[in-house]
Amino acid sequence: MEEIQLYGYQAEVVRPALDGRNIIIWLPTGGGKTRAAVYVAKRHLESKREAKVAVLVNKVHLVDQHFSKEFHPFLGSQYKVVPISGESAEKDFFSVVVKSSDVIICTAQILENALKSTEEEKHVKLTDFTLLIIDECHHTQKETVYNKIMGSYVEQKLTGEMNLPQVLGLTASLGTGGAKTFDGAKKHILQVCANLDASAIMSSEEHAVELQQRVPRPIKKYDIVQERLKDPFGDHVKFMMQTIHEFMDLEDVFNDFGTQEYEASVVLLEKKGVERRNRQLAQCALHLRQYNNALLINDTVRMVDALNVLDDFYSDEKIKRIGLDATDWFLFGLFEENRTELKALAGMAQHENPKLAQLESTFLQQFDSQANSRGILFTKTRVSARCLYDWILANRALQDTSIKAAILTGAGNQISHMTQNEQKQTIRRFREGHLNLLISTSVAEEGLDIPECNLVVRYGLLTNEIAMQQASGRARAQGSVYSVVALETGREIKREKTNEYLEELTQRAIHEVQQMNPRDFQRQIIEIQEETMIMKRMAGLKMRQKQNRYDPASVTLSCRTCYAEVAHGNDIQLVDDAHYVNVNPTFKKYYRAGGQIHLEKSFKDWNPGRKISCAACGVVRPRGRCACS
Repeated sequence: MEEIQLYGYQAEVVRPALDGRNIIIWLPTGGGKTRAAVYVAKRHLESKREAKVAVLVNKVHLVDQHFSKEFHPFLGSQYKVVPISGESAEKDFFSVVVKSSDVIICTAQILENALKSTEEEKHVKLTDFTLLIIDECHHTQKETVYNKIMGSYVEQKLTGEMNLPQVLGLTASLGTGGAKTFDGAKKHILQVCANLDASAIMSSEEHAVELQQRVPRPIKKYDIVQERLKDPFGDHVKFMMQTIHEFMDLEDVFNDFGTQEYEASVVLLEKKGVERRNRQLAQCALHLRQYNNALLINDTVRMVDALNVLDDFYSDEKIKRIGLDATDWFLFGLFEENRTELKALAGMAQHENPKLAQLESTFLQQFDSQANSRGILFTKTRVSARCLYDWILANRALQDTSIKAAILTGAGNQISHMTQNEQKQTIRRFREGHLNLLISTSVAEEGLDIPECNLVVRYGLLTNEIAMQQASGRARAQGSVYSVVALETGREIKREKTNEYLEELTQRAIHEVQQMNPRDFQRQIIEIQEETMIMKRMAGLKMRQKQNRYDPASVTLSCRTCYAEVAHGNDIQLVDDAHYVNVNPTFKKYYRAGGQIHLEKSFKDWNPGRKISCAACGVVRPRGRCACS
């Protein structure tokens, strides 16, 4: 078993945990929070009789990462360390595994399911553990799984349970919880402490210089871009959207095309159309959302990428529709009539997105000057990640450099998602140097074991202060650069500046909490916990009243597109407290089965089926879901 060596700042922050206290370790990304937690776990296992440790993570890929990189290498030769996720067969007899193991590493959802399960081979109690380690513990708030688990913990504590486990939270940023004032930020910090039943937030003071040397902050650059002088492609898309507005004859509809606010308005418009069974309204709103998405892509990457998104949408819509009505003919006809013009406009290089020219300059400067450079390009969506990757492959200047790029996005079962294995392979290739640039969504901001980078670029992102700090923490190499590429007139710069203020506000609030008198701190924590429990009971009562508002048999479920009635509320049952399933055998006459669904993971009592489409209109709903609203 490898010996655990801690830096001075790590040894400093774990001291109260070694005495059995509940604490939050607050260290920057790359500061070695997980290694410190392994050390605490080892000392806990050595010093406590019948010790049992649960390590909770909020993402599946972190189970294997924590097991293979940290806990098993340092504890595996002396203790039984077991990783369990939704892909593991062990989750189906979780209780048995817990009894026979010393350290369990699992997703929080696995533990939450086991705490609620009535099956003997699955059920566990919080008192079965002696130490809970909660990774990325800033998520212990509101309705997250972490907070459900800790809500049960706090409730048991307030009712006198004495055998609850010690809690160790790990985070790089607690954030302000949306607060913009010092008092609001402090209240949020105290709330998270109460949720975790923490007696202290530990950061380094004695060894702050050592920490700064080990985890240097990157050089921050604002790469500001002037707005393009002319955007004929975007203007033509807006003309088409205005034409749809006139067809709907709704003059009061919000028409700030190409914004997130407009997207929100058409989402509500489509919902209104479905609820009123107004097919013209619902379908026009659906198509307007696609055009708005094209404008957002045009603002992010190339014009041709925006056109490709529209091509894909209309191609798919034509394939899955059985019959077309007057609204369909108008919408499909509008696109066909204008596609040639859109294609011509998309080919005008003089009107291309200026942010791409700045991004090219940033890459050339970094990858030309340093042979061993590594970088991460953060973007908002999977679609924009794919488009940026295509742009890099098509860019001759970038291809002449040493750039070897790959996409890294979140895992899932849809076509646009990566599998867990694909994620692991991409990160492994990046770590080994076969790749030196990751084009990533937010999945790489938090938790993943990614090597230190020379360059981190946030490209057209509107996120919060926690995401900014997590992304910035990826640029840990000496002399690394953290670049924000954005339009001079865009909202990204304002948001980044706001995040800088909120980061500083978080630090001030945490330091204020750290300086509180211990007795006053504990008094406030208990008051917050008691108040939270009362609010939780009231919310539960309201939810039960809401659930009993309608007789399930009186609720009709209809196809969202053609409004054909396909089921009633009492046909739907909740399976494993997670999956809503139509159990009525007559349901099969309302859908057509398509291609087989293939998933990486297996399930105890269920095998994936096929894609299904509405038998009346042919609209497909992915992953075996019905076309019901």
